Amino acid sequence: METALTRLVGVRHPIVQTGMGWVAGPRLVSATANAGALGILASATMSSDRLREAIREVKSRTREPFGVNLRADAADAGDRVRIMIEEGVRVASFALAPSAELIAELKEAGVVVIPSIGARRHAEKVAAWGADAVIVQGGEGGGHTGEVATTVLLPQVVDAVDIPVVAAGGFFDGRGLVAALAYGAAGVAMGTRFLLTSDSTVPDAVKAAYLAATVKDVTVTRAVDGLPHRMLRTELVDALEHSGRTRTLFQAVRRAAGFRRLSGLTWRRMIRDGLAMKHGKDLTWSQVLLAANTPMLLKASMVDGRTDLGVMASGQVAGVIEDLPSCAELVARVMKEAEEVVWTLVRADS
Repeated sequence: METALTRLVGVRHPIVQTGMGWVAGPRLVSATANAGALGILASATMSSDRLREAIREVKSRTREPFGVNLRADAADAGDRVRIMIEEGVRVASFALAPSAELIAELKEAGVVVIPSIGARRHAEKVAAWGADAVIVQGGEGGGHTGEVATTVLLPQVVDAVDIPVVAAGGFFDGRGLVAALAYGAAGVAMGTRFLLTSDSTVPDAVKAAYLAATVKDVTVTRAVDGLPHRMLRTELVDALEHSGRTRTLFQAVRRAAGFRRLSGLTWRRMIRDGLAMKHGKDLTWSQVLLAANTPMLLKASMVDGRTDLGVMASGQVAGVIEDLPSCAELVARVMKEAEEVVWTLVRADS
């Protein structure tokens, strides 16, 4: 199925696997790429050296195009961009809007720039700065999210910009892909659906928790880092929502220390990143610290399998997913379903 997205990045199918921290590693990304979709490597939880190693590992596993997701507000974003350029990465994905200068540097090197956005005005801004496409995440999506549903946000953005738009938030099958294309999107991006595959390195116990969840078990909370964050409701989430400021600050400092050791970041750099997050937002310092080391809360679940100590970012689609196919099986299934839906519509029209 050829669309503006497949032509832009050189993949066979208009499907994107999003850059999920601790989840979208070399194995998942390469499996997605080999299945004909666009895999995005999550770099925010990696040191610069580990990022280079991970990129090379993906390249050793696949010859297909793939991308790397970056935090545009990170103090070392420029260094990471240079690593991507040096290693010949095809696509740069951003969780926050990159600067015009960063976009220009990437495009000059031939890298396709695809920021993720959650509002029409953000899409208009990055398009004016030269972004090649945008991923539009509606409120159904996992992780940090907004209040506007995909079905409302997507047509707004499609009408506002002249670059390819990829729809995210609430997609998991071929019906969703056809619906997104009908709205004018060039493809869909899926996070939770790719997390729940056999190629995902997420521990089995954590996958079981996702599969057992109902739609009502997926909630949005500000307790983790002060920003709307969609995740599975757990005892930890309940505890954070009811903790006093002193206890929350203690937990934040302890986890920040752990993330500093793991990532190799200095306290100064972590504070700078925290200040960048706090800018323009009504966050307490406990929330700033938690925001700076939310990766540790995710690692506890996604790597260590501790569903009692970590958080589990999740789209609402977790409540309707029931199996763990391989990436190849998932992509083939989505495309087969999409083809069947299209032919059903064609026959009904004739």
